[in-house]
Amino acid sequence: MNIDVVLGLQWGDEGKGKIVDFLAEVYPVIARFQGGPNAGHSLQFEGKSFVLHSVPSGVFRNNTMNLIGNGVVLDPIVFQEECLAIEALGIPVKDRLIISKRTHLILPTHRIIDAASEHSKGSSKIGSTLRGIGPAYMDKTGRNGLRAGDILTPDFLERFNTLKTKHIAFLRQFDYQYDPNMDLDKWMQAVEYMKGFRLIDGEYYINDCLNQHKRVLAEGAQGSLLDIDFGSYPFVTSSSTTCAGVCTGLGAAPTHIGKVYGIFKAYCTRVGSGPFPTELFDETGERLRREGREFGATTGRPRRTGWLDLVALKYAVILNGVTELIMMKADVLDKFDSIKIATAYRINGEVYDRIPYDIYADITPEYKEFKGWHKSLEGMRTEEELPFEFMNYVRFIEESVGVPIKIISLGPDRGQTIVRE
Repeated sequence: MNIDVVLGLQWGDEGKGKIVDFLAEVYPVIARFQGGPNAGHSLQFEGKSFVLHSVPSGVFRNNTMNLIGNGVVLDPIVFQEECLAIEALGIPVKDRLIISKRTHLILPTHRIIDAASEHSKGSSKIGSTLRGIGPAYMDKTGRNGLRAGDILTPDFLERFNTLKTKHIAFLRQFDYQYDPNMDLDKWMQAVEYMKGFRLIDGEYYINDCLNQHKRVLAEGAQGSLLDIDFGSYPFVTSSSTTCAGVCTGLGAAPTHIGKVYGIFKAYCTRVGSGPFPTELFDETGERLRREGREFGATTGRPRRTGWLDLVALKYAVILNGVTELIMMKADVLDKFDSIKIATAYRINGEVYDRIPYDIYADITPEYKEFKGWHKSLEGMRTEEELPFEFMNYVRFIEESVGVPIKIISLGPDRGQTIVRE
């Protein structure tokens, strides 16, 4: 049995939460493999809406086990708040969720370092969510981090205080005022709450599931264009958001990767700083933001908006070995007279079909224009109902990228989904 993967192909916010929840019906195991509480995976069903930050998106499905993998960084405070909110809905979260002992923890001082570092950059800010994720990954690679399994050790407090002392020493380089004991009591209480969950050897668990022929769905956070290696560095996240991150983030061999579901919006959005070749600064861009309700599920920040970028989409497909595409939020484009897709970049008078290494290159997108369909897609449930103009748009993307679009999402609810045969 293989691990199938769901990941974003743009700059995050593609709608991974809904799709994982939709697919979870046939996957007994859902596993988050990277990222932290900056994730905002939105789900909607039975007239209710939910936003998950650390908990995998299969938690609302009966008979589904959810694993927080070792590639994730976990803030105990955010985790406790999220789980209590889920429990309040009558969901037995402690029965449906397990945590890898190798998952790294975000300390309150990680968030202070994040804020101090971003503050020091002035106009060169990278757009951090200030949740301590980058500093936690820095401690992980610097071999200083605290892990979930450490909370069960007799000398946990000593380990915690050693790392906290290192953080305070590190903060001396910044001209930044802070409280070194910020949220300390709250964090320790959340750690006690975490002890009520099963902390396991995630790598053995995943491989045992595969040996038992259980279907596993790996859930990514952020998007491929924010990958630490292949994204628009330095305006990236701190983890491997591509398919390769599944192996290191769960402890599974590459030979176990099966289907790769690549999720993309029918247009593009981005939060924070960094290059965005198709960004729109006019009324069209504002209209996309308004129609798509493009505000961060975690931060509430307005997202930058623009037309679909095929150069970037092809790049993400190559990096991930995508086998099936999933198009999200096509219904947002229902009222547009014309819709554009960037098919190439013009740089210094020459045309390129690849993303340049230089993120500061002066890029002018070359567009192909499509006629709008001026019909509401929201209530459609079969491919036969979809208008001709919309299917032209879909087929052009498929032919350009070379991967079929198997699922089309036409709204936030589970039921607003068309699976193409």
